[in-house]
Amino acid sequence: MTPRALLGRLQEKHFEKWLPGYVRHALGERRRAKREAVSPGKRHLLFAFCDHFEPRWKGPPEDVAQGRVDRWTENYPRMAARFRDANGRSPRHSFFFPGEEYAPSYLEGLAKLAAGGFGEVELHLHHDGDTAENLRREVARYLGLFAEHGHLCRQDGRLRYAFIHGNWCLANARRDGRWCGVDAELPLLFESGCYADFTFPAAPDESQPGVVNQIYWPIGDLTARRAYERGRPAEVGLSYDDRILMIEGPLALVLRPSRRFVRIENADITGKSPGSLDRVRTWVSQNIHVGGRPEWVFVKVHTHGAQEAHADALLGDGARALHQALATYNDGRSWSLHYVTAREMYNVAMAAMAGKSGDPSDHFDYVLKPPPAAV
Repeated sequence: MTPRALLGRLQEKHFEKWLPGYVRHALGERRRAKREAVSPGKRHLLFAFCDHFEPRWKGPPEDVAQGRVDRWTENYPRMAARFRDANGRSPRHSFFFPGEEYAPSYLEGLAKLAAGGFGEVELHLHHDGDTAENLRREVARYLGLFAEHGHLCRQDGRLRYAFIHGNWCLANARRDGRWCGVDAELPLLFESGCYADFTFPAAPDESQPGVVNQIYWPIGDLTARRAYERGRPAEVGLSYDDRILMIEGPLALVLRPSRRFVRIENADITGKSPGSLDRVRTWVSQNIHVGGRPEWVFVKVHTHGAQEAHADALLGDGARALHQALATYNDGRSWSLHYVTAREMYNVAMAAMAGKSGDPSDHFDYVLKPPPAAV
């Protein structure tokens, strides 16, 4: 590959946006590992599966869209029942459902999974050329619709939710202005009840921030475009009550099997790239945690679970291989595995910042209690 071709490939993948942050993270982890040496004893892996769950992907006939939901309500309990974490719980799925795709039958189907202990529903949203006024109105409408089916948690009578932005374009991230339109999206989401964003990683998409492999609080002018670009890593003794928490999944560069090139590991589970032991090890090795609590390791992966091409990786043999790989981090000695929803992952992060320690399962409901559908 010529130097010009290589440069073009790097620009195509938007490496300039996140590679410096990735290198800083890798170097910083070495220094932090010495400073935060894990005391002898067990480490805890908190694993959250966040799904951009879109039954109406590519605008199918209604029977196809409904069939996508039915596939999950029928098959996920059967798959998940075969596996247990350190707390005796089955895998749990966080369905980030697009508000603009609302239909009662979809949310009722997901409520059945929530009632069985197999997951919770949060908000996903695609929008384009939007305004703050319209976004505020539409989010409130979607939250109300979700709540009618028992989804979303409540705090002091107010609906609270986690968020993933459609097309990755949080806070009007794209240079061409597509797929959002609202620079001040972060404070608007917070004011509407959002407690955490789970959009990233997005690499190789241009929306990917320079902050990599972190749980962090956005800082600076939160009304600015791409306000998530600057952040302060979460740590024991540090928390904010006036903004949303950013919870990233693992992002890494790994050698391809040929060892001639590297590939981007962005924690996306697909039919072509299912979960595996090598991938699990890479996710864990990014060591995402709250500063001062290194024994609690956070791994958030994502998928587009309604798409038929990914069914085996999520509900069939591929899913079983993933959970068998995760079970290697549940040996009862050096590691305990905890399947968590997005809400529970946020609660554990907040507990860590408050100085809690020990078994993170004691803090699954630390701030936010389960939604009615999951009780």
